[in-house]
Amino acid sequence: MKLATIQTPHGPRAALAVADGYIDLHATDRGLPTCMKALLAASPAIRKAAADTSTCKNAVKYAANAVKLLPPVTNPAKILCIGLNYRDHAIEGNKPIPDEPVIFGKFPNTLIAHGDPIKLPKVAKKVDYEAELVIVIGKTGKHIPNNESAFEYVGGYTVGHDVSARDWQFIGAEKQWIIGKTFDTFAPTGPVLVTADELTNPHKLQVQLRLNGTTLQNSNTKEFIFGVPHVLWYLSQCVTLEPGDLIFTGTPPGVGIARTPPILLKAGDVAEVEIEGIGTLRNPVVAE
Repeated sequence: MKLATIQTPHGPRAALAVADGYIDLHATDRGLPTCMKALLAASPAIRKAAADTSTCKNAVKYAANAVKLLPPVTNPAKILCIGLNYRDHAIEGNKPIPDEPVIFGKFPNTLIAHGDPIKLPKVAKKVDYEAELVIVIGKTGKHIPNNESAFEYVGGYTVGHDVSARDWQFIGAEKQWIIGKTFDTFAPTGPVLVTADELTNPHKLQVQLRLNGTTLQNSNTKEFIFGVPHVLWYLSQCVTLEPGDLIFTGTPPGVGIARTPPILLKAGDVAEVEIEGIGTLRNPVVAE
């Protein structure tokens, strides 16, 4: 099923995305959770009840054009990111294929939703785009095995945009990955989350980024260097993964800074990230 978090008169609510809008999961007689993290962590019976709300007679439905979307997970405990995880992206940058994942993080201030503006910081002059598949954790896990059973810990997937201030990311001899990646609004996600039972193969998804209608990134997750089980195994050796945690899985080739001349985000742009089987995340770009 496809899920979203919407703003209602009663506050943020987890919702079922249907063809013509969104169904408020809590506004039924089924006792469903109000937030996405609780829904992801709930029992299979609760999740099935959520999927069945499309046939519920007393369902409260909001039209798609009459509702404010929020990030699918509004309050993740962790936002973890994998760098240089596409073979074709490593080749593009003339970099060796990494032996271990490159890890960095973002802070919650980066999260924005589909339709929200990406704000270009006053102090950054080289802000780049990066289309990414995002894993959403659905089950608490530590020392997750590096095999097919790792998928038991995946609640679903969403579309992400890892906006990056390159002049801050690469500042100084030791670089500053986190500070370059974690300016306000630098992690758009959405518009929906697709549950893992519906999107069963995350390793064969087309990933595209369009800037003002022009396709600048176009690759496939089959180019992953480290697949979903390996990423979950690697991270869970160090930190306990919890429902609602977001894991950005890396970006394909075509980033702006690698182009000649570079193509960087500017006020007035519209960035769209589309991932097969999930949807399109669209955000305007504005000056801070």
